[in-house]
Amino acid sequence: MNIFNKVIIIFIPFLPKWIVKVIANKYIAGTTIKDAVLVIKHLNNRGESATLDILGEHTKNKNECIDISNKYVEILNQIDKNNLDCNISVKPSHIGSDIDNKFLGDNFRKIQKHAFNLNNFIRIDMEDSSLTELTLSLCDKLYNKNTNIGTVIQAYLHRSESDINLLRKNINIRLCKGIYNEDDTIAFKNPEEINDNYIKLLETAFKKNIYVGIATHDKTLIKRCLNLIKNKNISNKDFEFQYLYGVPMEDMISIYKKNNYKIRAYVPFGINWYDYSVRRIKENPKIATYVIKNLFK
Repeated sequence: MNIFNKVIIIFIPFLPKWIVKVIANKYIAGTTIKDAVLVIKHLNNRGESATLDILGEHTKNKNECIDISNKYVEILNQIDKNNLDCNISVKPSHIGSDIDNKFLGDNFRKIQKHAFNLNNFIRIDMEDSSLTELTLSLCDKLYNKNTNIGTVIQAYLHRSESDINLLRKNINIRLCKGIYNEDDTIAFKNPEEINDNYIKLLETAFKKNIYVGIATHDKTLIKRCLNLIKNKNISNKDFEFQYLYGVPMEDMISIYKKNNYKIRAYVPFGINWYDYSVRRIKENPKIATYVIKNLFK
C-alpha cells in the first residue's frame, strides 16, 4: 500500500462530509429509487446488466425491516415498469437477521415471491462469517420455493470449497474475494492464496453447472479467469463478469464485450451512503485515489 493510500485511511473519518460525498457520487446511484432507475437505464443502454442494492445493514427495528422489504418490492415494480435488465441483492442483516430468523425468512419470501411474479431474480448478499451459515441455509430453503434465488461465495474463507460443493446444481452464485476482516483461522490472508482459491472455486462451480457471476476488479485474477474459461471451453451462457459501479474497469469491459461476455454492474444506492462510502474507502483507498486524481484533471 502506497503512502497516499495510507494517508487516506487515517484521515477519511475527519474529512468534511461533502468531500466524502464527492467520492461517493462516483460509486452510488443516488439516494432514491428514481435516481437508481436513471443509472440502470444508462448502464442498459451501453449493453450492461445491473444489480441494485439498498445501502444499509444490521437493522434493529422490525418496522424499518418491513419498510426496507417494501422498498425492494417497489424496486422490482420499477424494474418491470421500465423494462430494465436488472435484478436485486439483499443483505440478511438489512431486513431482519439481527431480530429473528423467522421474521427474516418471511421478509425474504415476500420479496422472492414478488420477484418470481415479475420474472426477476433476487440474490441473498453475503456479509461477515457470523452470517455465512444462516445465509446459505436461507438460500437453500428459499430455492425450494422458487429457483429465482442465489447467493454469494467468498473466496477468502477456508470453508468456501466445502460450501460450493454442497450447493445445488444450476444455482446462481456471485463469486467474490470477500471484504470483511476475518481471523486467519477461518480465512486466507495472503492475496495469492485467495486468488488460487478463487480459481479453484470457479472451476468447481463450472463442473457443477453452477452459473457464476465472476466478481472481481483484480486484473491479474481476471486474466486467470479468462484463461480458465478459454481452456475449459466454458459457454458464455454459464457465467457473467461483474464489477462495482463506478470502479474504472474500461479496459476489462472492452475485453468482455469483445468476447461477447455478459457484464453486470453492482449498483448500491440509498440514504445510508456515508457509512458505506467510508467503509469502502478504508477497505480500498484506491477508490478515493481514482476520484481525487479525476478532480484535478
